[in-house]
Amino acid sequence: MFNKIVIFGVGLIGGSFALALKKAGAVKQVVGIGRTPSSLDRAKELGIIDVISTSLDDALSGADLVLIAAPVAQTEAIFAVIKPHLQPGTVVTDAGSTKTDVVASARKALGEKIAQFVPGHPIAGRELNGPDAAVAELYVGKKVVLTALPENSPDNVARVAKAWQLCGAILHALSPQEHDHVFASVSHLPHLLAYALVDDIAKKSHADILFQYAASGFRDFTRIAGSSPEMWRDISLANSAALLIELDSYIAQLTSLRHSLATADGTALEAVFANAQRARRNWARAIEATEKQASEGGD
Repeated sequence: MFNKIVIFGVGLIGGSFALALKKAGAVKQVVGIGRTPSSLDRAKELGIIDVISTSLDDALSGADLVLIAAPVAQTEAIFAVIKPHLQPGTVVTDAGSTKTDVVASARKALGEKIAQFVPGHPIAGRELNGPDAAVAELYVGKKVVLTALPENSPDNVARVAKAWQLCGAILHALSPQEHDHVFASVSHLPHLLAYALVDDIAKKSHADILFQYAASGFRDFTRIAGSSPEMWRDISLANSAALLIELDSYIAQLTSLRHSLATADGTALEAVFANAQRARRNWARAIEATEKQASEGGD
């Protein structure tokens, strides 16, 4: 399906993309580009990539697809350096967790070549980082959101969509603005809260005792606080406008809960808990149904 794919960032996201396509027999050569030579060496040792690029011109020559799987703050610089080497037949996509800022960076850096960039976001991950965290099955049954631009041709969008489908992913479409508002609520805010809770406990004088008694509930709630601080710093800042709206809403909810506690209003507390329980159970059932459908096939 693909003769040559170039990946900027050969860690969890980019590495898993490469491994999935290799497992599907869908790519002949994967070229890796990154900031850290040791990560590139490790990615090659693990069979994630076939070639470590030392020349952008060579790397991009004849490339069918370029995946930018680097922190979102780096994307504009990457767009700028690849533009002179970007051939008409090459499509560029990304895996960034924010889209409005990435699209703005692409328009600024790519200029007249913007039609060759199809923005994307795989909704999958682990709390581990680096090439050793990459797994071929990461995207199986998981959502990938494409936020196609008006300038994109149907063929270019289809090429990016096909790559993710070959990884086992389920495709969805949103506008960049819709994407950022949705994920500020269900992804970016939860990460912010998990980091804040663990940081708050770690700063207490008796933190060692608190962590000693933390069990599965704490582990499950805070799992995502094990994610890359650099990546989530960039995501939080890039989507700060939408994230601030969600954070203010959550603070209002906490204020309301505090009032219920302070006034011993058990009825109000139980109402919130019961509504949350129903909503989560409905969501879990929907996820299970989607995963079953993906594993069994069908529309």
